Amino acid sequence: MPATPLEVQNLSAGYGPTRVLEGISFSVPAGARLAVLGRNGMGKTTLLATLAGQTRRYDGRIVLGETDVTALPSASRAWHGLGFVPQARCVFPTLTVEENLFVGLKGRPKSALQEAYEMFPRLYERRRNLGSQLSGGEQQMLSTARSILGRPSVLLLDEPLEGLAPVICEELMKAFAELARTGDMTILLVEQRIQSALDFADQVIVLERGRIAWSGTPDSLSKDHAAVERLLGVGGLH
Repeated sequence: MPATPLEVQNLSAGYGPTRVLEGISFSVPAGARLAVLGRNGMGKTTLLATLAGQTRRYDGRIVLGETDVTALPSASRAWHGLGFVPQARCVFPTLTVEENLFVGLKGRPKSALQEAYEMFPRLYERRRNLGSQLSGGEQQMLSTARSILGRPSVLLLDEPLEGLAPVICEELMKAFAELARTGDMTILLVEQRIQSALDFADQVIVLERGRIAWSGTPDSLSKDHAAVERLLGVGGLH
């Protein structure tokens, strides 16, 4: 399915009685790339989990294209075009790489697996290995490829580079950039590697204590040294 816009209106959410997000509002045009930044514990992962339907929502709306998905469970949101690659990767350890990928096909023919193998040739080499036999980087590739095979219109990526070697990070970001260039997916990226996120995105929001403290373009954030130091805890960006 083609990329669709995402609109979030006055969203408040959390876990049980604990509110983590408060009054979050933003919109992402179809095919655009949004980086969600912030220090640890500011609500970035909770935001993506809430969009995916995995937290308790207190207020607000989530609109995917022309569909209000606010009240829908996670599985229904996925069928409406929302793809989520969680920080935990969540591959099936007792299934082979190819069997893991089958799960993402959503009724598409087996030949569609070639899309995953073209994006990540390493998965083809490891296609008969179990999920538990993969490195962290290979598991991240598998989790990403499995989600992409379902052709989501909006893709949520939660810290895909965490703990990975630089060469793997480069390979993953190259794949994400290629996805973005097609214009077929709207992509939200949460990432602690700030420069990698800014190089990828065309929009940025920065969270602080569950609220949007800054929004704008990557270039404007790079030039706002006070905001970078105050909200991200770094002295400057290159």
